[in-house]
Amino acid sequence: MDETAHPPAKRPRLSSPPIQNSDNSTTVLASLHRDVTPPSRTLRQSASSTKDKNPPQESRVITSPFQLTHVRDLAESSGNNVDTVRLRDILGDPMIRECWQFNYLFDVDFLMQQFDEDVQSLVKVNVVHGSWKKEAPNRVRIDEACSRHPNVEAIVAYMPEAFGTHHSKMMILLRHDDLAQVVIHTANMIPGDWANMCQAVWRSPLLELRKDTEQRSGDVTKLGTGARFKRDLLAYLSEYGPKKTGSLVDQLRRYDFGAVRAALVASVPSKQKVNDMDSRRKTLWGWPALKDVTRNIPIEKTSASTPHIVTQISSVATLGQTDKWLKDVFFTSLSQDPTVKKSIIFPTDDEIRRSLNGYGSGGSIHMKTQSAPQQKQLQYMRPYLRHWAGDRDHNDQQGGVAVSKQDAGRRRAAPHIKTYIQFADAQTMDTIDWAMVTSANLSTQAWGAAPNAAGEVRICSWEIGVVVWPRLFTQGEAELGAMVPCFKRDMPDERPSKTGDQSATVGLRMAYDLPLTPYTATDTPWCATAMHTEPDWLGQTWADDS
Repeated sequence: MDETAHPPAKRPRLSSPPIQNSDNSTTVLASLHRDVTPPSRTLRQSASSTKDKNPPQESRVITSPFQLTHVRDLAESSGNNVDTVRLRDILGDPMIRECWQFNYLFDVDFLMQQFDEDVQSLVKVNVVHGSWKKEAPNRVRIDEACSRHPNVEAIVAYMPEAFGTHHSKMMILLRHDDLAQVVIHTANMIPGDWANMCQAVWRSPLLELRKDTEQRSGDVTKLGTGARFKRDLLAYLSEYGPKKTGSLVDQLRRYDFGAVRAALVASVPSKQKVNDMDSRRKTLWGWPALKDVTRNIPIEKTSASTPHIVTQISSVATLGQTDKWLKDVFFTSLSQDPTVKKSIIFPTDDEIRRSLNGYGSGGSIHMKTQSAPQQKQLQYMRPYLRHWAGDRDHNDQQGGVAVSKQDAGRRRAAPHIKTYIQFADAQTMDTIDWAMVTSANLSTQAWGAAPNAAGEVRICSWEIGVVVWPRLFTQGEAELGAMVPCFKRDMPDERPSKTGDQSATVGLRMAYDLPLTPYTATDTPWCATAMHTEPDWLGQTWADDS
């Protein structure tokens, strides 16, 4: 079911068994081909990610802060998996001594297989989930698996809201060499999510223990700095309570987050007073946090062009009979400019049929469209809807003119990724003002409802994401920067011609093709609760198990 809006319930069935989604476990560990001794402090702090792929500093072309995950069934010869990351690449380092996993769904046995074989039984693993009902299938599977792995402890997050979920997707790694790393991503900790689905990963630099005795934290009011990121991350972790995450918070307080270049935007089950939302004083959650970030990003306007905000998600919950929440709350949080163009990318039923797993991908992607209220919601959303793949012949022309697409290499990998991106120019879409990867789909449970009569914003779910923008990667106020979309690789090919003499160009790895393809009048978004009798490319049909 929709992870952001509904608790797990009955599962639709396929007419034939789905493809077995197991990761390729033969990946050679990168740790076997590098020194165990960590790089110097200077090198680590100058890197924009854990990958040392940036060219010499004078060229100032910077690799994407976001990565896509490896897709198992895409041909390696296609080049679609260049610069991608497997779960094994993240967890397979034998230097990891303690691992905290925050997620919605877990396959603990699968998780443990991703660690280096020599330390699998030694790494202290904490599995944080929200399945508080003892009879819940996810809870039963976790508890049974933990009994087989003495070094794994299950921790149940506080879930006060009936329709809330523990949907955050984050790993925190603590290492034997006194380094730490934060990983925020979009995948459940199950084999299928790391096999043929499109997912995204943000990895912090390796963080060192602080060396100053006074434990100065820096300017925690400045968005995008390591000090602010640390304050907001520790505030998020503290919401679980000292008995659950207190030891992790105590450890992370000792680390220097100065190398982090991102803003944290998270949600916790809460009620926030509208008249008490000062992010300089305390961490905000949900759409108030998103609004605070987008209002404070320094955007360098190069022309009178109209920006374009693209919301790309894998689930859409019940948003209301009218577009009031979507327009007045969510879109306003993304931008205060009413002229900004807005689009929502969501796959059609045809795109699910043609995905690598066919209908087998459909259980992870949700928009209900069957009842009269659901049809009303679809009606006001339809003008915003854009294709995930958009590669059908009848959609490859716009206004009778053939459109040449920039191929992101993920058309056949069904999207479980969630991205929110503001392009500087709706026409060219060749530069980016800011971009976010998050666990949060389009729902009031994830982002928060409109303020109620008491002036409170109610949030039901746990979510977490990161926002980046060009200025985070420049050196000093005098240096300008540009962020550009990258296709099938993490490094930009060249600087955009219209940005002039920019001295820093940051790539952003794209998960979808550009330009976007609007829905036609006959296109329908995928609905997992509907019956689909037309066979997918594997010959399967889809029936609701009711």
